[in-house]
Amino acid sequence: MTARTRPEPVQVVKQRRDAALRALVNGVPYIQFMGFQFDRRGDELTAVMPFDESLIGNPILPALHGGATAGFLETTALIELAWQSLWEDMEQGRLDPTTLHPTHLPRLPKTIDFTVDYLRSGLPRDAYARARVNRSGRRYASVHVEAWQDNRARLFAQATGHFLMPERGEPTGND
Repeated sequence: MTARTRPEPVQVVKQRRDAALRALVNGVPYIQFMGFQFDRRGDELTAVMPFDESLIGNPILPALHGGATAGFLETTALIELAWQSLWEDMEQGRLDPTTLHPTHLPRLPKTIDFTVDYLRSGLPRDAYARARVNRSGRRYASVHVEAWQDNRARLFAQATGHFLMPERGEPTGND
């Protein structure tokens, strides 16, 4: 009779996953510049764009700048795709999350096209977004992103993007 190895405490697993997400997010300078944050619950990510006066595009309304909104949505899609790949590699044991560092990460997908629908003005407050991967293959992925502020059911923007996926086993580091 062989002794079963005891599973790791859940807190250790959570800390390792959070560290992997932090390394991924910290490896993209644009995310730091814009102040975007990512909250992880299991394998689900919620992106947060904390409000800052510099994000206002129309001070008369005031409304969030369309470029900031589009950048937020595209970044959410890219990080979701990269996170899904990282998550799978961690869960399958192909990647040791303790070795992740912002300078040593899998390559990010490349945007092929990205279409944003502005549904209403973004108000001067925090914004949230979630991405749903509709299709992800070896070379191509399709992602839908939704953004809201106070009410998840009342979107202020949504987007659809197509991405070229990096080859598995490509050299690490982000462009």
